[in-house]
Amino acid sequence: MDRFINTMFNGVSLSSIILLTSLGLAITFGLMRVINMAHGEFVMIGAYTTYVVQQIFVKYCPVSIRDVYYFVAIPAAFGVTFILGSLLEKFIISRLYGREIDSLLATWGISLILQQAARSIFGTQGVNVTAPSFLNGGIKIGGCTFSYNRLFIILLVALCLLLVWFIMYKSNFGKQMRAVMQNRTMAKCMGINSRKVDNITFAIGSGLAGIAGCSVALLGSIDSTVGQSYIVNSFMAVVLGGVGKLLGTAIGSVIIGSASIFTENYTSSTIAKAIVLLIVIIFLQKRPQGLFVIKSRNLDE
Repeated sequence: MDRFINTMFNGVSLSSIILLTSLGLAITFGLMRVINMAHGEFVMIGAYTTYVVQQIFVKYCPVSIRDVYYFVAIPAAFGVTFILGSLLEKFIISRLYGREIDSLLATWGISLILQQAARSIFGTQGVNVTAPSFLNGGIKIGGCTFSYNRLFIILLVALCLLLVWFIMYKSNFGKQMRAVMQNRTMAKCMGINSRKVDNITFAIGSGLAGIAGCSVALLGSIDSTVGQSYIVNSFMAVVLGGVGKLLGTAIGSVIIGSASIFTENYTSSTIAKAIVLLIVIIFLQKRPQGLFVIKSRNLDE
């Protein structure tokens, strides 16, 4: 029983990282129909930003305040990836709307460039981020241990999910975003600047991936391919949940993360990935629109 609870807890923590990564994919693909193959590299950039911030604190700050670095790293990672995402959308992605294959190939090429840039700057060996001292240890209940760093990640993701929900459903920008998502032509006729909405939305999605990188940095070594470990599961979570639906993305992330951990616990990581992929394929054969369907007012849909 203890093993089951520990496995379930690890599954929830993995699901939370997948959710944070897939949130950006959900809103960008749902709005712009762009398959961003470089999304995993924004996770990597967020993780490396966390590492850089930590090194700055270690070098220039007294020991008494070094643990604060993580609370600086979170907005820093979001800011760096937000700006990079905005620039990527403005100069490359915006020129490829309606050309799915071209955008896929272009973003795949960008992902390779970013990976090589990371290798050139930080080297081929992985680097490690030391978790703040208040995240060391965990809560022990019976034979189960709930580590503080994983609990913190779950809390961080929950806050990000709440913030994204507020932006999408309670803010004026969120109304514009959903209007463009449902009917771009009509939204333009109503005076909404769809180009601005596209750019900010893509930047927000990239920023969320950066925060996911902060979370990943607490769990293991960081290298140029760290984002690739999560991007496939994130894509599956988006497709499984229904493109553009926050609730569907959240449920899809929990299903993918939990299934991955449970199957990996009893098989190997390779077999686990194959089993999860097979389950998703079978499900999509029966329900290709995913768990939830976004409503559209386009006459041709």
